[in-house]
Amino acid sequence: MGPLFHVLLAMLVIVICARAIGALFARIGQPPVLGEVMAGLLLGPSFLGQISPEAQAFVLPPSVAPSLGMISQIGVVLFMFLVGMELDTTALKERKRASMLISNFSVLVPFTLGVGLGLLLFERYATPGVEKLPFVLFLGAAMSVTAFPVLARIVKDSGLSKEPIGVVALTCAAVDDVSAWCLLAFASSAVSGSIGAAIATVALTAVLIAATLLVGRPLLMKAIASLEASGEPIGRSAVAYALGALLLMAMIAEGIGIHAVFGAFLAGLIVPHDSKLAKALKEKLEDVVVIVFLPPFFAYSGMRTQLGLVSGAEAWLWTLAIIAVASLGKFGGTVTAARWTGLSWKDSASLGLLMNTRGLVELVVLNIGLDLKIISPQVFAMMVLMALTTTFATPPLLRWVRRPHATVPVPAPSTLRR
Repeated sequence: MGPLFHVLLAMLVIVICARAIGALFARIGQPPVLGEVMAGLLLGPSFLGQISPEAQAFVLPPSVAPSLGMISQIGVVLFMFLVGMELDTTALKERKRASMLISNFSVLVPFTLGVGLGLLLFERYATPGVEKLPFVLFLGAAMSVTAFPVLARIVKDSGLSKEPIGVVALTCAAVDDVSAWCLLAFASSAVSGSIGAAIATVALTAVLIAATLLVGRPLLMKAIASLEASGEPIGRSAVAYALGALLLMAMIAEGIGIHAVFGAFLAGLIVPHDSKLAKALKEKLEDVVVIVFLPPFFAYSGMRTQLGLVSGAEAWLWTLAIIAVASLGKFGGTVTAARWTGLSWKDSASLGLLMNTRGLVELVVLNIGLDLKIISPQVFAMMVLMALTTTFATPPLLRWVRRPHATVPVPAPSTLRR
């Protein structure tokens, strides 16, 4: 049996397990994507590899890792393009002041705490040879992430999508995504260890963003207006041009030295979410990406997550510290800013919980850090546990906070850690 057989077998098992466990999670009130993430972990060395090494070696032999890695990279690029298209940039303008204040606090507070924690973790768990600056910057950026796709699903399932708090949550998560990816781009540029190279990468990233917004977006808007005026359905040529632009943006971002997913996200961001083009691209891409391309990313992440590396009291205490700092930063920063904008305690706490959702986007970020050797496999495992814990906790805690006549025992804004 050749390599293609093993790759196809691995993908078949991954897709089936992802759908089955995703459906199980949906029945217990969790977003199905979390079940798909868990399926990837269960197929990895931390679970299946411990129970039956032979089965794990047959289904996911080391020889398929490069192929799965490439498939998962393509899947994540397409997925981040779809995430970018989901963002309603008009909502940012309509709720500019409140949303910007809340989103800035919900990024800056966890980023600051993450940098502080990174300074403490560096001597103990950093990859040999990695510089302190990229390590602590990456930890800060990783703490700042909010998983927009998972948050959107939770908002919808909770019946909050048409309430003001749901709209604010989606708007703030959109700004968070943009801010966090910019921070990640800066952290990635610092990997070279050369200040000059880092500055050059940041400058090129700024040029890419400016060219996309000032040149690419106006040209795209003209093309979309022409498509809308024609009254014709979106054809293959328009889809081909859009995907070509996506691949070009991803390639440029990768060439600059940040990551292809940043270019893909930026490409999706300039496509109006309610345009015919966006709807056609989602219709043609979403099912294939979510069902076929993303599960291999979960399995690839699972193959790289070695929970056995988190062993001993000290390692677990640091893992708990990571979870606590991540939650305190996101929840505390969000609640403080939300109260300052006049939201009630109930809505502020709800928003804080929603913004603490990390999920799939966090896994994307962590895999980038591992690929660039900014973080070690041990820190990767700790951060994966943080991402899963904060995301799993959101739906039940949100139901508790939003229950009728709920009182939210949170401290006054002046006592929250900033």
